[in-house]
Amino acid sequence: MNEQMDLRDSKSRLILIVVALGAALVIAVASCSGGGGDDDGAAGNGGTSQTPAPSGDGDGEQDDAPGDDEPGDGGSGEVLAESTGEDSITLTFTRAQREAGGFLTVEGTIQNNGSETWFDVAWAGAERELRDNAFSMAGASLVAPEEGKRYLILRDTSGRCLCTGFGPGIGQGETVEWFAQFPEPDPETTEVQFQIGNMPPATIEIR
Repeated sequence: MNEQMDLRDSKSRLILIVVALGAALVIAVASCSGGGGDDDGAAGNGGTSQTPAPSGDGDGEQDDAPGDDEPGDGGSGEVLAESTGEDSITLTFTRAQREAGGFLTVEGTIQNNGSETWFDVAWAGAERELRDNAFSMAGASLVAPEEGKRYLILRDTSGRCLCTGFGPGIGQGETVEWFAQFPEPDPETTEVQFQIGNMPPATIEIR
């Protein structure tokens, strides 16, 4: 996990990755209506996803350089959305913010409410380039329904995702923080659907 976290420490490196790879990580999707049934297998597993009503305070603007914050440190602690599924796993979203350099940072927590350590290498996604990330947020994507686009996780030139890795797994009852970074959606886009593994998609507001 520390190795993944180190990727956030260089603003210039992040900007270079966005410029070099960003366009290739945005793909058109035939249907962005939300719900399950797409190639990510989101939903369809009896899980639930909910988005709390916005509190109305603050616009979430921040001028900090990328990498200045640990996961969760840059957010207000307000819950933007939650998704529950996959062996009693709860995925909580606390921050979705545009950053200088043309990318979007999403942060939150994962809580393992199951009866044993949870490990799912499928969260690395189906891309061959990302397989070495193992159990991580590498397979996450954002769908922008208004744009008809899917945004894939940012990665460096060796395929290491700009995201949190979970090592040997998340222990029973454990809650861990995570982050994931994507190419920035269009300026007019205010909401995106976060998808990973077989978790139900969660609609989150970009602050």
